[in-house]
Amino acid sequence: MTDRKATYAEFWPFYLQEHARPATRNFHYAGTMLVIAIAVFSVLTQRWLLLLAMPIAGYVFAWFSHAFVERNKPATFTHPLWSLISDFRMFFLWLTGRLDRELESAGIEGSRTDQQS
Repeated sequence: MTDRKATYAEFWPFYLQEHARPATRNFHYAGTMLVIAIAVFSVLTQRWLLLLAMPIAGYVFAWFSHAFVERNKPATFTHPLWSLISDFRMFFLWLTGRLDRELESAGIEGSRTDQQS
């Protein structure tokens, strides 16, 4: 995907399509959970240098999944802010059980497998 999306409303379905495989999403969830854990731990312990590990923790899981599971280029390279927002949006929709509806709207079949993984 080389052309940039003009609006976030256009980007969101594209982002979900780029995360069509449950394993890709699971790697993203792991990275997002680790990022949140690092942030909380850093604040609670006031070890601010740990905050530098957050992007590494998140991107290692995400980029691994794009390279070896989904076999596509991460949206981070063309839409860094929207991609970051979408990582958290996808994570919290998954946590609240509302992601399947979004995946189906984006044309991704078999999305219910997330809860089985």
